[in-house]
Amino acid sequence: MGRCEHDHQDHQHSHQHDHKHEHAPADAGGFAVSRPSLAAGAEQAVFLIQNMDCPTEEKLIRDRFKDMAGIVAMQFNLIQRELTVHHRLPSVDAIIATLKALDMEPALKSDTLTGAVDLTEGMGDGAFKISKKKWLLMALSGIAAVGAELVAWSGGQDSSWLVIGLALVAILSGGLDTLKKGWIALRNFSLNMNFLMSLAVIGAAIIGQWPEAAVVIFLFALAEMIEALSLDRARNAIKGLMAMAPDLATVQGADGEWREVATGEVALAALIRVKPGARVPLDGLLTEGQTTINQAAITGESMPVEKQAGDPVFAGTINERGSFVYRVTALQANSTLARIIKSVQQAQGERAPTQRFVDQFARYYIPVVVLAALLVAALPPLLMGLAFYPWLYKALVLLVIACPCALVISTPVTVVSGLAAAARNGVLIKGGVYLEMGRKIKALALDKTGTLTLGKPRVTDVQPVQPAADADGRRLLQLQRQAASLASRSDHPVSGAVVAHWQAAGNPEALFEVGAFEALTGRGVQGDIDGRQFYLGNHRLVHEMNICSPALEAHLSALESEGKTAVVLCSAAQPLLILAVADTIRDIAVEAVAKLHAIGVEAVMLTGDNAHTAQAIATQVGISDARGDQLPQDKRNAINDLRQRYGYVGMVGDGINDAPALAQASIGFAMGAAGSDTALETADVALMDDDLRKIAAFIRLSKKTHTVLMQNITLALGIKAVFLVLALTGEATLWMAVFADMGASLLVVFNGLRLLRALR
Repeated sequence: MGRCEHDHQDHQHSHQHDHKHEHAPADAGGFAVSRPSLAAGAEQAVFLIQNMDCPTEEKLIRDRFKDMAGIVAMQFNLIQRELTVHHRLPSVDAIIATLKALDMEPALKSDTLTGAVDLTEGMGDGAFKISKKKWLLMALSGIAAVGAELVAWSGGQDSSWLVIGLALVAILSGGLDTLKKGWIALRNFSLNMNFLMSLAVIGAAIIGQWPEAAVVIFLFALAEMIEALSLDRARNAIKGLMAMAPDLATVQGADGEWREVATGEVALAALIRVKPGARVPLDGLLTEGQTTINQAAITGESMPVEKQAGDPVFAGTINERGSFVYRVTALQANSTLARIIKSVQQAQGERAPTQRFVDQFARYYIPVVVLAALLVAALPPLLMGLAFYPWLYKALVLLVIACPCALVISTPVTVVSGLAAAARNGVLIKGGVYLEMGRKIKALALDKTGTLTLGKPRVTDVQPVQPAADADGRRLLQLQRQAASLASRSDHPVSGAVVAHWQAAGNPEALFEVGAFEALTGRGVQGDIDGRQFYLGNHRLVHEMNICSPALEAHLSALESEGKTAVVLCSAAQPLLILAVADTIRDIAVEAVAKLHAIGVEAVMLTGDNAHTAQAIATQVGISDARGDQLPQDKRNAINDLRQRYGYVGMVGDGINDAPALAQASIGFAMGAAGSDTALETADVALMDDDLRKIAAFIRLSKKTHTVLMQNITLALGIKAVFLVLALTGEATLWMAVFADMGASLLVVFNGLRLLRALR
């Protein structure tokens, strides 16, 4: 049972237009990933880089290669850990040697100089996972760091052999990679976050604060693992998308026989047969048969769509009933599903996390402090003939005071506290960058089906065409029983809603036996009950039976304008009963939208359903901007438009069709419990109990986190500034330097831990 005739035709035409449009070249409006134009004659080499997970490594590589002769351009894909180098070199040996010198462990994937190669086969999924060994080392580091703190606290000695031993275990098991990267950064004159961290640990050890050095390196390593896990989830999302389309297709050969062929080998214009319950392998146009296809994964429609000759079908959608044959219109690499995958990859790449504030600050802070210490130690003895030792002592005090332990620890403690507070309340945030960014959101786009609504159709209206005269409503019950009896023979979701409504009412009567049952594709069903013929169908069926009066037409149109699917029970001569079926709005949707408006966030609806349905649902939940007939690329384009208008934009979704928009948004929110794995993996924040009200709570938490971060950075730098002045005037001692360092660290730790109670 489909929609009314005019809506059905308009929607199908819209999809056909969009389907043709999406296979156009990239400059014609499709969203294929394009590469920048490069100078003629440049060769290309693609490397898999195991140790490239964040922009810190990207900057290190860029800085090392920017002056290297023969390098034309570089492209980084942090999601896939891939580096593409366009070059004019006789071989890639120099590139490989340079990457190895940076401890990047490159593996060559392809090289246009020598022909395509792939040295990454056999690495398996482990290439994109944190190894068990690393988890064990991280656990050992955490236990040793806590042990060092406990032993130092109980014995009052921060520099006892046992404390030093435990601290060294923590540093070597959890922070050896960081220290190694810090040394490489120093060697390449790139004073990045790894160098800052290394300096913090060494400084803490020099002043005898071994427990602090252990805890700092552990927390920093833990923050780095959170970032790596976020990237791994994005990689898994792409794998989940690829698994949507079947590997084999049933293709008709030149001799007329049907054979199983690998999907990637199917040619354009080939004929493919799809059985009931199977997934569609490639995009195409239906040529034989009639069916109902669940294409929510691509279009986001809440109801399965009736298909007949000439209608488009999409790769990855599910054939719910009826075998059909269709002609292929796009190869595997250009299917709608493949374009969604490319869109996710591109959007994730565009939205790579920027370098953290502390990393940027370290570019200037550390060189200035080191230079100042050198000048303090050297200039007075050289220029004024003063004693060397006192000024060396002052320089040492200056370096100890400047040890950035408090500054380094302020961010991870605050962010981890915020992440933990959110997790306790069923909000999983995939990295501190999203927690910090949430405060900037000015607009939030929401999918309809499965997000604002439950995605489960139910009967909302039941009304006889001719009001019953009997007082106890016996005739109305009889009509509902007849409608449910016909609906029970159909597997359409609307029919299921009609049957469920009858059963939920607790009526004791059994359903009627239905004879001569027949499905009327795109219209409804018919059958005999007690020797009389009845029909249960949509607006279109009533028109074709010539029994649609002006009053009935007005009633059906009114229901459809509210976003409902109208179903009519008819005899051969007249309509008898009207039922309206609609998706169910979540109980908390209205409150969630109101909470967003209260904190100044504009709510926008993006849905694959028609414009009437979109506007009706939007009005009920309090959204003024509702956009219907949105295919995946339309949603992604809508997010781009919103970003131009508002700056930072969030997107909430639960389906694979939402994945490009989730990835393109500043922050993507997935309905965790009910959402698809792909939406959950692609999104940056997951609502595990599907409570939309927690998005407003997340934004408030983000604002509070930002406030605490600014407080901590101000505390850390403010205390340092005061004692730096004291050091330069000769008033500060090493004891005071230790006090300043420990005091600042304790202050930022306790201040950051306040966030653990932020959502209580």
